[in-house]
Amino acid sequence: MTQAQNKGFALITGASTGIGATYADRLAKRGYGLILVARDLQRLEQLAGKLRQQSGVPVEVIQADLTVAADLARVEQQLRENSQITMLVNNAGVAMSGELIDADPAVLEKMIQLNITAPSRLALAALAGFVARKAGSLINISSVLALAPEMFNGAYSGTKAYVLNLTLKLQQELAGKGVQVQAVLPGATRTEIWERSGTGIHNLPQEILMDVDEMVDAALSGYDQGEVVTIPSLPNIEDWNNATAARLKLGPNLSRNQAAARYKN
Repeated sequence: MTQAQNKGFALITGASTGIGATYADRLAKRGYGLILVARDLQRLEQLAGKLRQQSGVPVEVIQADLTVAADLARVEQQLRENSQITMLVNNAGVAMSGELIDADPAVLEKMIQLNITAPSRLALAALAGFVARKAGSLINISSVLALAPEMFNGAYSGTKAYVLNLTLKLQQELAGKGVQVQAVLPGATRTEIWERSGTGIHNLPQEILMDVDEMVDAALSGYDQGEVVTIPSLPNIEDWNNATAARLKLGPNLSRNQAAARYKN
């Protein structure tokens, strides 16, 4: 593998289009070498060629379907064995539309594999090396729907809530170990995910749709500022801080040795 110029390599999943491809562009401009992972080899190769020409950084591609065990294992192996990898962007994901009771169980299972199992295993594979080297970054792409399950498909929002919770706990576990962890919670973003989920993007109010370039630039600004949770659309960060404080305030009363008085009448 060609040496990265200075910052090591960023491995990005779901890198052929949309958020992943935009992260690839921005990280290449920051001097990262790239390892791009996605199912569509043709798109990966086209993007890799463009980025090599524009940025001069080394770009490798891995064709992989992260819902296939053997493919996921190949990417995990890369993360474990390649000490040049200094960043993992867990971006690959899929949405589903409609009500859960109408869902195809096979589609539901595949979404859980891609949105939950894959990022968990990849994070586990990357973090061992990051901790050993006392350096590395993990960026997990969640969604604002992690905070608003009533707004869209409940199973999809549940997978994104998992990603948020995983990130928050990892931040606690990794404190002082030289690893930066960030969860990015985009709102509706102008990417192909809408058509793939069966929800045409034209059906969404334009005032809630953010262009992918603006979203990723905001997310990377949050990364630069050391945010653990970045919500690109949120005007006032105090709203998030207040919500977090309210949640933490529940802590002492979430598990007690007696039921609450209202349940004893």
